[in-house]
Amino acid sequence: MKRILLLLVLFCTTIAQSQVKTFESEVRKISKKIEEITKQQKDSLKLKVIAIDKKLEKGEVSKSDAENQKKTAASYHARQIENLVGEQELFLQILVQDKTNGKIASADEEITTEDDENTFTIGNKTFRLNINKGSSEEEKDKRKKKSNRVTTSQFVFAMGLNNVLNNDDLSSLENSKYKFWQSHFYELGWTWKTRFTKEPSKLYFKYGVSFLWNNLRLKDNQQHVFDGNTTNLETRIDEVLTESRLRHVQMNFPVHLEWDFSKNKTYDNGFVKDRTNRSVRFGVGGFIGFKLGTRQYLEYTDLNGVEIEEVQYNNFNMNTLNYGLSSYIGYRDASFYVKYDLNPLFKNTDTRNISLGVRLDLN
Repeated sequence: MKRILLLLVLFCTTIAQSQVKTFESEVRKISKKIEEITKQQKDSLKLKVIAIDKKLEKGEVSKSDAENQKKTAASYHARQIENLVGEQELFLQILVQDKTNGKIASADEEITTEDDENTFTIGNKTFRLNINKGSSEEEKDKRKKKSNRVTTSQFVFAMGLNNVLNNDDLSSLENSKYKFWQSHFYELGWTWKTRFTKEPSKLYFKYGVSFLWNNLRLKDNQQHVFDGNTTNLETRIDEVLTESRLRHVQMNFPVHLEWDFSKNKTYDNGFVKDRTNRSVRFGVGGFIGFKLGTRQYLEYTDLNGVEIEEVQYNNFNMNTLNYGLSSYIGYRDASFYVKYDLNPLFKNTDTRNISLGVRLDLN
């Protein structure tokens, strides 16, 4: 949501800056601002006078105090009008100076967007040279080549299911101690996508940085218990756990080879523009990173009926360094995503993290 609002602000700012300013329009803006300032200050003074009169009617202040308060309020708002209007008058002086120096045009003057080298003036008349069609086409070609970038960037968001495999056996998911549908992962990152050649191609080198939030929810009223060099799964005896979740956050540096089968655009002059994220994409590679923190969340109701939310801060013997394999296949921006850790999740174990989900690569 914040990213969308930022884009809207930038879009509106660009539109505002792109509008042509004239001397008359700027004068109207300043005049309107002066009127608004004067009206606002007078309205504020009026409300204060009404409030003072009400206090006088109720006997909360004497007549002399009421008059003094009204004079003070009137003096304050007069100074406000003087100061704020003075600022607008200063803007008006600068505007007049800019008009004198030719920095801003009048509404009845012709405004040109051509380069200065293509214009000349005789007397008070300005003439512009027409650029021939060939030069215009050359400029278009230059813009096309400039837009045909070798490297592009993407915002990455992924989410899905998170669990573990024991001894690299996929069938161990069936007997996993963690809930399959309730264990999730979320990933946010930024990637760069570079062609291997200067000319448009289908093969790219993709690299970047991302942050992952991996959640593992235990079954059967169990929790993680730190015990020296080992981390055990133990059943909670006294209370029924409504939440038993281990969350580990990590920072990764992914690297992929990506085949993007998007159809390139060919212009009439034979120029080929590289286009990406328009068709089927397939990526294969890996990642290396490190864990930023681990904590366990426990929720239960104690014997007195009090709801308890407990957060345990510990690394639970997790390996700090993290590396593995990852791959994705999809169409346009969306793809199916799988990620598998090659190093064990916990020290002295053969338990490895696996993630399956949906990934968005937004240009």
